[in-house]
Amino acid sequence: MKLWSNTLSPSYDEKCYLCPGNTRLDGTVNPKYTAPFAFRNDFSSLLNDTPDGGLNANGLLQAKSEKGICRVICFSPRHDLTLPQMEVDEIVQVIDLWKTEFQELSKNEWIKYIQIFENKGDIMGCSNPHPHGQIWAQSSTPDEPAKETVQLAKYFKENKQSLLSAYLAEEDKTKERVVLQNEHFVALVPFWAVWPYETMIISKRHVQYTHQFTTQETKALAEIVKALTIRYDNLFETSFPYSSGIHQAPVNDGEHPEWHWHMHFYPPLLRSATVKKFMVGYEMMANPQRDITAEQAAKKLRELADVHYLSKV
Repeated sequence: MKLWSNTLSPSYDEKCYLCPGNTRLDGTVNPKYTAPFAFRNDFSSLLNDTPDGGLNANGLLQAKSEKGICRVICFSPRHDLTLPQMEVDEIVQVIDLWKTEFQELSKNEWIKYIQIFENKGDIMGCSNPHPHGQIWAQSSTPDEPAKETVQLAKYFKENKQSLLSAYLAEEDKTKERVVLQNEHFVALVPFWAVWPYETMIISKRHVQYTHQFTTQETKALAEIVKALTIRYDNLFETSFPYSSGIHQAPVNDGEHPEWHWHMHFYPPLLRSATVKKFMVGYEMMANPQRDITAEQAAKKLRELADVHYLSKV
């Protein structure tokens, strides 16, 4: 394991409720884990025993109850290592745990969608600096993947091809928005990006789920996640905040051949480590506006060093 790390954090914090061997807020004691560790969120936003119920006021006001299971995944026992600072093999372990958790949660037939995500940094509302992500498994498909399902299915029906496969072929013509790629994945700034340095990782092979990746693809995913997040950190020489999430097909909902695995990164920083992009005024009321073009953002990220800036200290 590398000796360099985020100098603002210790490798172990006795007050951190996610560190190995420490007591969490509900009194549970963490095992002295040495690899990625998952547990049910002690303060879950979704509960699996939520009773069925809803509201329908003349078709105008509609709501329904939502059941779910919320999990937390600690990426490493180290309090100070974010994904770009971890070794590729360690990130592979995180991905393998994502696979295991997804498959175990999907065994509950009432679960229809499983969202894996990470909020990194105070600015993104992360309440604990120990690097970790979350999984929310729920009884319906939430709005964003539901909208993606509609568009992916429409394109697949009309063209007998994955929409994202066609999109990758289009991006490959100029590579202007491509940041990184390896044998199995492409990281790019999408043409429709809203956030200044928004990116997507898309699998070159058309698969629906993370657990469908081969051993070689899993390692390639770990490599491109590390390489992309290193560039984020190097951009302003800070532990770069973002919200990221994996979009994959719904579960227990029939076949979804239209779905194509991808991962979103939504980072808020614009011009420096302290200047945040805000969606205000016209952007909230009418339409998002880009401060830099997708091509400019991709070029800037592409040209950054592939060695983490802290490793040079």
